[in-house]
Amino acid sequence: MLSKQDRDLLAELQRDCRLTLQQLGDRVGMSSSAAWRRVKSLEEAGVIERYAVHVNARKAGFGLASMVHVSLARHERSHVEHFVREVLRHPEVLECFATSGEADFHLRVVVEDIDAYNRFLDDFIFKLPGVSQVRSNIVLKEIKADTALPFR
Repeated sequence: MLSKQDRDLLAELQRDCRLTLQQLGDRVGMSSSAAWRRVKSLEEAGVIERYAVHVNARKAGFGLASMVHVSLARHERSHVEHFVREVLRHPEVLECFATSGEADFHLRVVVEDIDAYNRFLDDFIFKLPGVSQVRSNIVLKEIKADTALPFR
């Protein structure tokens, strides 16, 4: 279980991971050395996995986003393992979730345009063994895209 100070540190780091240790400590009521020790501990425990920059996909040239729902014909271990390995190799797949319900996997995919999306489907998804159904929902408008956990 995370302490209140840990949660406060994480909330501030999620808001801006470029804060200096002095700024971070000031915002959560700790010295910079205490903040450093807590952050280091959270990193070592795997609570903090990495630091990242949030890039605006459209402004960076990725004009098409899609939610892709993939169903497998059979849940043979080899098909599932192959699917997962291949998804991990494709950088246009930003997120992939194994789920219950209608589809077995839900992918969030970003590409430059519709031609790139068709290539993604034709050259990758449709060629995977065991895939029985693929449904795409093209994102028309991004309403909310946040990565911060609700610590406060």
